[in-house]
Formats: sequence, structure tokens, C-alpha cells
Amino acid sequence: MEKKDFEAWLDNISITFLSLTDLQKNETLDHLISLSGAVQLRHLSNNLEILLKRDFLKLLPLELSFYLLKWLDPQTLLTCCLVSKQWNKVISACTEVWQAACKNLGWQIDDSVQDPLHWKKVYLKAILRMKQLKDHEAFETSSLIGHSARVYALYYKDGLLCTGSDDLSAKLWDVSTGQCIYGIQTHTCAAVKFDEQKLVTGSFDNTVACWEWSSGAKMQHFRGHTGAVFSVDYNDELDILVSGSADFTVKVWALSTGTCLNTLTGHTEWVTKVVLQKCKVKSLMHSPGDYILLSADKYEIKIWPIGREINCKCLKTLSVSEDRSISLQPRLHFDGKYIVCSSALGLYQWDFASYDILRVIKPPDFSNVSLLGFGEIFALLFDNRYLYIMDLRTEKLLSRWPLPEYRKSKRGSSFLAGEMSWLNGLNGQNDTGLVFATSMPDHSIHLVLWKEHG
Repeated sequence: MEKKDFEAWLDNISITFLSLTDLQKNETLDHLISLSGAVQLRHLSNNLEILLKRDFLKLLPLELSFYLLKWLDPQTLLTCCLVSKQWNKVISACTEVWQAACKNLGWQIDDSVQDPLHWKKVYLKAILRMKQLKDHEAFETSSLIGHSARVYALYYKDGLLCTGSDDLSAKLWDVSTGQCIYGIQTHTCAAVKFDEQKLVTGSFDNTVACWEWSSGAKMQHFRGHTGAVFSVDYNDELDILVSGSADFTVKVWALSTGTCLNTLTGHTEWVTKVVLQKCKVKSLMHSPGDYILLSADKYEIKIWPIGREINCKCLKTLSVSEDRSISLQPRLHFDGKYIVCSSALGLYQWDFASYDILRVIKPPDFSNVSLLGFGEIFALLFDNRYLYIMDLRTEKLLSRWPLPEYRKSKRGSSFLAGEMSWLNGLNGQNDTGLVFATSMPDHSIHLVLWKEHG
């Protein structure tokens, strides 16, 4: 057939074909395929692949590709990376996708780092750590041995753990090596806090003392309580030390001289926790930068201004039950923005600006669970058998770790959390060091530590 005649015939056939129904079109194609030879079928196959299997990631503008990729979960994205080199290149280049994937896992995001390959690597590291947590393989244990009587006081800071014992000594340990750095003679220790130069101890002998690490000398003695001192805190900038006691009072002292500046009354139970912290929010009662004192007993948390005036008035009293039917666990978290405490009803979080209860978290079997640490992303909890990590965004438990039969303490002084920056989000560097420490019936210290990344 001549080319001109063929083109005319093809035009007529095309017009007729377009007028057919879909079923008639299909039957026509089937008939033509049945009449085709190998050359025609190969031609048809090659053209169908081009028409039907279009690589949209290759064809779309990069911005649209990134928008579509955001709707896929990270595991699917990793699978898509295996489709082709082009897909792997496009997917790996989407910074926002991998940052969002890391954030969903509870990882901290530094927006100044825009290298997409960096964030993909961070995600792969993050997914490994989260799998270790889920499979109960993220931690390891160790012990510190050196005391000859019960250990009732623990305090952790910057890789160092201080232990105070009924053997009339306090020891400072390097957690990473297990070595005792200092060991000094003291009184019986119910509470301890330290820095590089000094150690402050609250005692069952009703006093507070300040000791020099290097010499072991007693630098100051604070006398005035008529009951055991269960909690201490201090601030060098303010030259203030605060103490909570079994005599139901909180005392404010001049740290340098040992003079009692104020005695705060109002508690009707043992004061088991005092916290001296700088406020970070504004309200009618305080401004950012103001130092605030919190004191807690079995049923109440009291909030005090820090000043040297006599007869200081309590700003606010918080509780979870007006009739005192529900007691508070002997742990208290205050970061200047929120107050958090656990009870048999659940984990209570108060907004410090308004003193309103923001939420009550009730994980399964919460009646015996106590608070260790509370952050923006995670909370660290424990009971008689396990250490728990909770994702505060979903209020679900992510992981648990078995605990030995540790020494129980109604005041909550014989166990503590270690490094806590990871509670605001993991970053690949802060999941190291001490997670949890508790004293044991044999006078040793049981440590739970982060295991190195695999």
C-alpha cells in the first residue's frame, strides 16, 4: 500500500476506532494482537513499558517528589531505595523526610544540619537503638562494692555517683570505671549532694554538714532540726542551703556561715524532698529567673519564694486528693516549667505558671510505679520488678528492664536516675553512661547503664 493511501486508511480506521465502545475497542485490539507476528508483539511490548511504567520520581520536579515521599513511612522509604540508583539518590536527598523519621522515633533534630545523608544515617542508628529498647537489649548492669552498711543516700552528676552510708562514710565513684575517687568519714547519711569541691549531707542525727572532698574536713555544720534530715539542696550563687526534715519543717541556711535564715512550716508529714530551682515561666507570683523552693511530703507539694524574710508565706500547695486519701510517691520533678509527681492515681503534671494540672498519665498497673525522670519526649519509671521507659507523646511503655531485689526506701533516697538529657530526645551521643542506680541489701550499688551502639 502506498504511503498516501496508508495514511488515509489509518485516519479512517482511527476515526472508527474512537467511535467504538470500550468493550469493542478491547475486542479490536485482541483481534489485531492475534494477527500480529513476533516483530509486532516485540514492538508492542517495548512501547507498553514506556507508556505504562513511567518513573514518576524521575519525571516529577524534585519538590513534588519530596512532597510525595513525606507520606511514606521510613521502612517503606528504605525499601524504595532499593528500586534503582535514581530512586535511592532522590530519597536519600530528602532531608525533611529523614528528619521527620528521626523525630518520630524520639530523636532530637538540629535544623542547622541540612546534609540529607547525615539524617538518613542518623535514622538507621536511631532505628537500631529503638529496636534494642524494644528487645530489652539496650542496657547492661554493673555493681559498686565498698560500703560495709546500708546505703540510704545517692546523688549523681556528670558521670560521678556519690553514696552515703550508715557505715559513717560517703564515697564518690567514677561510674564509667567503677573506681572510688574519694572516701571520707561522715555521719550517717540520709541525703547527699555534691560538686567538685564539696559534699553536703543530711543525716539521721538531725543535722546537715558540708565536707571538703580533698581533705575530708568538715567545713560547716548546720544544727537546728529536731528530726532526721531527709533531703538537701543548695545554690552557691545564692549562698543558700535548704533542708527537709522528719520534724515537718524546711529550713533555709546561709551556706557559707551555717546560720539558719528561715524555718518554713506548714507540712504535717515528713518532708522527704526539697528542690531549689530557677523559674523559667512568668505568672502572677513569680517571674523567669526567680529562684523557687519546692518541698514535698506524703500528701502535699508546697511552693515557696526564696528570700531572707522571716515568716515566709507558702505561694501554693498542690495535692492529688483534698481528703488525703491518695499519697504521693517520694519522687519529685521540677524543671522550672512543670512539676511532676507520681501517685497511686497516675503521673501528675502541673503547669508551673498557672498551677493547673495539665494531664494525668495512667499506664497499666500504675499503682506501684514510681517516677525517676521526666522529659519532653520520654519518662523513666520503675516498680519493684522493672525499669520502664515511656513515650510521653503516646503515653505508652516502650521498654522495660528487669531489676534485682533492691533495698526499699519510703523516702525514695536509695534509688535515682542517672543521665537524663536523653529524656528530652535521643541524639546518638546522650544514650551513654548511667541510667539507674539503687542500693542493695548486701550494701553494694546496682547500676543500669546504656549499652554501646551495635
